[in-house]
Formats: sequence, C-alpha cells, structure tokens
Amino acid sequence: MLQKPDLSGQTAFITGTTRGIGKQLALALAEQGCNIVSTGKTVDDSDSDLEGTIHKTAEECAAKGVETHALQLNVRNEDDVDAAIEEAIDEMGEINIVINNASAIQMGDVEDIPANRYDLLNEVNVRGTYLISRGFIDHLKDVEEDAWILTNAPPVEIDRAPGKAAYSWSKMGMSFITLSLAQELASDDIGCNSFWPVTAIDTRATRYFEMGTEDDWRTPEIVSDTVLEILTRDPAEFTGNHIYDEEFLREAGVEDFSGYNLTEGDPAPMSAQIFDPEYSQ
Repeated sequence: MLQKPDLSGQTAFITGTTRGIGKQLALALAEQGCNIVSTGKTVDDSDSDLEGTIHKTAEECAAKGVETHALQLNVRNEDDVDAAIEEAIDEMGEINIVINNASAIQMGDVEDIPANRYDLLNEVNVRGTYLISRGFIDHLKDVEEDAWILTNAPPVEIDRAPGKAAYSWSKMGMSFITLSLAQELASDDIGCNSFWPVTAIDTRATRYFEMGTEDDWRTPEIVSDTVLEILTRDPAEFTGNHIYDEEFLREAGVEDFSGYNLTEGDPAPMSAQIFDPEYSQ
C-alpha cells in the first residue's frame, strides 16, 4: 500500500485538466488536501461530444474541501501564460507544484503530418512546457513548501521514431527541458522530473486515435499514484529523473497492478515502446 503524502496547504498549477490524465492528477492531489489551479482550453462543452471543462474539474476538486481556481489558458501564448501565472498567484498565494500535462497528439508518417500540425505539436508540447516552467522559476525559488516542476513526458532514449516522428520529437522536448532545469535549478532545491506511463492510458486521445483496445490500457490512476509518490520525496534530492510509472511504483512497493488494468492481465508496454522499441516489462 502506497503511503500517500499530506499535501494540505500546498497548491498545484496543472495544465490540461479538462479530462484524462490532467483531470485525474487534479483530483488525486485534491484528495490529499492540495489546492488546485485548473487550466486548459475548454470552458464550455455544451456543443461538444467531449465532456469536461476546467471549471467542472475545479468544482470536483472543491468538493473534496480544497481551494480551487480555474483559468482558461493557451500554453502556446507567452502573454497568456504570464497573465495566468500572475492571476493564479494573486488568487491562491504560494504555488509550489507545477505540472506540465497539456499536450497535443497526432501519430503519422512525416509525409502525412502537415507543417502546421507539426508546429502545433511542438508549440503546445515543447513551447508550452518551456513557457510554464520558465514563468514559475522565480516564484518557486522563494516558496516555503517543497518546490516541484513535473512533466508528463517520456525518457529521451531514441534517435528515430518512424510513424511517430513529429509527436515523439515534441514529447521528448518536454523531457529535455524539464531535465535540463533539474541541473540549472539544483541549488534552489526545485525537484524537476518527468514521468511517463509504460502502457497506454485510457483517455479520450487513446480512444479517439484508436490506440489499441481496453486490453492495452490502464486507468489514469496509475499516473496520479506515480506523481503522488514523487511528492513524498525530497525535491532537493529527487531531481533530474525520468520515471516510468510501473517501474517507479514497483520500487515503491506496489506488487499487484491489476487494479489499474481495464481487463484481466497486464497490458503490453505500448506507451514506453513508442520511445524505446526494445523496452520490456
């Protein structure tokens, strides 16, 4: 059984909380007493087949007894990011946990991914991570609670990804920035780490892009449990790591992963193999 941290009095700024992993992260941290800044693009789902808004996520977190604030945010735009960070700090006070989760996704050969889509992947994923992380640095240096920059991105282990080049390049860029910050901010005791699921996760994206079936997916709770386990550590010591959820949780004492699986049996390491074809569980 994992010993989840008491996050009472702490505040997390999380990007991409409308649904999926981002929403689960917000709910899981709120369950441990963490105040939540819920950010993303969607503020109205009345004309969409996709349920979820930043406000609905904030309301569900508030129902757990924490303070919340919802901010519509385009992570690609520097002015929007700077304004959002300023408003979040004004509304919530000290923010000590920053989680870069917002991400665009599209798989395909280079021939099939147009330049504007390539730009979108890199602007949301890499530029967004860069702007959010950079925008919080001065604030994080002065917080009293443990300070963290955590990014939902994979280890950088490959030099090619046929059929997934544009997406893989953008996701690895997120890790590259985060792990570079670990060394740049080492003297400030800010823990900078990336985390990534071994298997595909049951989200709107995996279903929409038909990335396997339920036999191939785990629930988003395995990712939120991974982040909670990170937050039990000392950021001055636990920094510069790229973490696979299953490996990290196994080291933390988890032996049975069946509760995370959608169907009987452990899924294949589909997500890890996007970036490391030789990866095996």
